[in-house]
Amino acid sequence: MSVTSEATTLWFGDLLGGNGTTSLDSSDAAEFPVSWAARSQGEAGKTNPEELLGAAHSACYSMAFANGLAENGTPPESLQVTAAVTFEPGVGITGSHLSVSAKVPGLSGEDFQKLAVAAKENCPVSKALAGVNITLDARLA
Repeated sequence: MSVTSEATTLWFGDLLGGNGTTSLDSSDAAEFPVSWAARSQGEAGKTNPEELLGAAHSACYSMAFANGLAENGTPPESLQVTAAVTFEPGVGITGSHLSVSAKVPGLSGEDFQKLAVAAKENCPVSKALAGVNITLDARLA
């Protein structure tokens, strides 16, 4: 069974001076203000495609890593995952950096690193981002 998720952006004006909102339609969980200034310079109170992509990447990676750890017989107590997605105007998205802090009882540091890398490589969002550099800093807490 496949699941299709939808989001809608309503935009007003041109690129530089315009703004809009992005709504999470499938879940009806939230609506976010967006603008070019938020994307190209950072603007408090507004989001951008890269932040939303970071949310998707961190959530997807967390699920993939939790699954891999459980399949290893060492389910995590907790995972904290941040995905920092970089955008360069005129170039595009240039990378995503995953920072992971995990509480996983009974797992060696070496096995933890192997499973962390496997999750990075097998996470569906990582696969969708195959055209950009994805880096990983994973640590046991």
